[in-house]
Amino acid sequence: MRHTEPFPTPVGPAAVDHDVPVGPPVSLLVLGHGAGGTVEAPDLTAVAAAAIRAGVLVARVTQPYRVAGRRAPAPAGQLDAAWTAVVRALTERVGAGVPLVVGGRSSGARVACRTARAVGAAGVLALAFPSHPPGRPDRSREDELDSGLSTLVINGDRDPFGVPAPRPGVVVRIRAGERHDLRADPAATAELALGWLREHGWAR
Repeated sequence: MRHTEPFPTPVGPAAVDHDVPVGPPVSLLVLGHGAGGTVEAPDLTAVAAAAIRAGVLVARVTQPYRVAGRRAPAPAGQLDAAWTAVVRALTERVGAGVPLVVGGRSSGARVACRTARAVGAAGVLALAFPSHPPGRPDRSREDELDSGLSTLVINGDRDPFGVPAPRPGVVVRIRAGERHDLRADPAATAELALGWLREHGWAR
């Protein structure tokens, strides 16, 4: 069962799409969208559907700038502040004892990585993590993956934003033929994510 709810944040109202499993949730998975995208992106939709069937409570967060109708992303500090406020409210609502996994695609993955420890996450799921701006491998963003938490990165081998290198605690799965949108075979991407969730006991 799914419903959308407005959420207040320090930088304006966000929105959360709740996808609720049957029975008590095994974990809470909170996902964020890409810079100019929505929570209806094919990879996010597929991951949410697979996770719900496996007993995971999924919340997909729309950042305030998108709720306001803007495509250009807010500054990183505002993104992190809004995300942190929503995730903390969600975890308080769900209660202790339900593991929190955070993630998202592209910009949403970066936000999740930067704030994972602050919100008390157990793991991070990073879809299409933008290793660097297109054509600028010298401007690496991979240090953002160093949350110290178990992290799964799923990227396409044709992604112009690059593919992060594996590092301690970070598993990188590369999808052949996929670009940054990961839309060629979203179900296969979801299966990789679900396998990782199950491996850690965060899904049935």
